[in-house]
Amino acid sequence: MTDAVLAAAHEAIQKGSKSFALASRLFDGGTRDRATLLYAWCRHCDDVIDDQMLGEGAHEWAKWGATPAERLARLRDCTDKALAGEPTGEPAFEALARVAAETGLPARYAHDLIDGFAIDVDWKTVISGDDLLTYCYHVAGCVGVMMAIVMGVPPADHATLARASDLGLSFQLNNIARDVAEDAARGRCYLPLEWLQAEGLSLETYALPESRAALHRVVTRLVDLAERYEASAAHGVPALRNRQAWAVLSAAQIYGDIGRKVRGQGPDALESRAYTRRRDKLIAVALAAPEAIWKRNIRVSTPSDRTGLWTPDFA
Repeated sequence: MTDAVLAAAHEAIQKGSKSFALASRLFDGGTRDRATLLYAWCRHCDDVIDDQMLGEGAHEWAKWGATPAERLARLRDCTDKALAGEPTGEPAFEALARVAAETGLPARYAHDLIDGFAIDVDWKTVISGDDLLTYCYHVAGCVGVMMAIVMGVPPADHATLARASDLGLSFQLNNIARDVAEDAARGRCYLPLEWLQAEGLSLETYALPESRAALHRVVTRLVDLAERYEASAAHGVPALRNRQAWAVLSAAQIYGDIGRKVRGQGPDALESRAYTRRRDKLIAVALAAPEAIWKRNIRVSTPSDRTGLWTPDFA
């Protein structure tokens, strides 16, 4: 790996996710670099599919293909080459190659993320809660698994990796809660149709102003589910070193607060995008330090039972 590859990865994380960048600073140097390299690959793939640059604004990705399907095929090819240790000439995929070589990252988890982009390209209505969680795994849960491996969790430790997946699911569920109005404006609904129908809503009516109260009840259900996965994820903390646990719990609090704000502010919260102020992020980081020591060395106060939670197929 060249310095240019790492420099490009650091630029991607600084511009693409301030929350992730803040949490990653808590890692030791080696873990931080590997996490940053993994982020750069994930961010690049997401941008190519969404025709954006670092999550914002239109960008011309013509060399990757004229259509999302063509770009997806190119991403698969470059990902496979990177995982096989073959040169791609693309910094983001050189970053993935470095992570895979250093951590023994199983190819299946990178493939799971690419499959998540395929779901986005060939979008179908989300019918059930299980459909939603399957999607969330493929766009975020598998990233949690890869991050755990980057932090040193053995790929064979499926119990801890399931907790890492839980954290990724929690992040994505909170993101969906935050972005309901924004997603509706671009014609995309991630909320399960069965949940909408239970509140008397449909895909045609859920985003209407007169549906705000009912929609907020659906979103509250989403945030409640996110909290359940967040609580489960805490039971993976004892497998991490102190600084890693600190970073993970900081991120969990920052992302969890997004959903809790949407839930706590009532239907009016759906009118604009909720966000966490830098001051609140710093408070979350400060509070996570003693929490990390407590949970890692003493106990986790929430129940450890994962019965009923969505679990990746590790077979």
